[in-house]
Amino acid sequence: MSTTGEPAITSYAKAPAKTVTAGDVTFAYRELGPTGGIPVVFFVHLAATLDNWDPRIVDAIAKTRHVITFDQRGVGASSGTVPDTLEEAADDAYTFITALGFDKVDVFSFSMGGMIAQDLIVKHPDLVRKLVLTGTGPRGGENIDKVVGVTYWDIFRSVITRSDPKEFLFFNRDKVGKQAGKAFVERLKERTADRDKKISNKAFSTQLKAIQRFGRSEPSDLAVITQPTLIANGDNDRMVPSVLSEDLHKRIAGSELIIYPNSGHGGIFQYWQEFAPVAAKFLAP
Repeated sequence: MSTTGEPAITSYAKAPAKTVTAGDVTFAYRELGPTGGIPVVFFVHLAATLDNWDPRIVDAIAKTRHVITFDQRGVGASSGTVPDTLEEAADDAYTFITALGFDKVDVFSFSMGGMIAQDLIVKHPDLVRKLVLTGTGPRGGENIDKVVGVTYWDIFRSVITRSDPKEFLFFNRDKVGKQAGKAFVERLKERTADRDKKISNKAFSTQLKAIQRFGRSEPSDLAVITQPTLIANGDNDRMVPSVLSEDLHKRIAGSELIIYPNSGHGGIFQYWQEFAPVAAKFLAP
């Protein structure tokens, strides 16, 4: 139950849209699940807004946890401009979290969101209690900087086939992958009211360059990540090579690693039926 006495909303499709202002930025966010205690803050991927989280995963976690999703500065309904570096994006995330009054959170992250989450913990190691890193890699990770070419090529392929780019970027192009991609895209449409604004082309380009810069940077000391950490990916991630999930596993002592077979960058979405309960159990209060 929520602290208001009303039943907690546990469907992401019905989560209310909210805002909080910190300094000169107004952050857009949604929250659901039972309030009280430590929340799970979701860090989203490249070009994504509040509407890009798979409701099957969010809803599974929100059954027992207070879940918060948010738009980065300059994305969707959040004000301001997208920062040039992921370190700055991590600073924005810290500003958002503290503006809501939290000094301890759990983090669920995907792709670029996982890179931002790492930068956040490197700077604020005591802020995060539990960490989920999916479809992501470490600062300086080999071939992360090639994401620009992969992304633009897949966008081109999606245009000529009149498909959603995520079907190409997140999923293999075999029969199973194509079916999983279309099912994922359909799930993202389940929210019909009060949907978010799409990211602008300029904001998208800025994020892409920030990821490229992250990939070409000196590695961070991930020994500071001592909290329980769950790492997951598909075995054929073309955006953030799957081997980088193995790399994270080696760098983060005591971390758990799941690699799903015959799947790409969106392996956790293709295998949501297996992954969602695992993630919910890992993040259990």
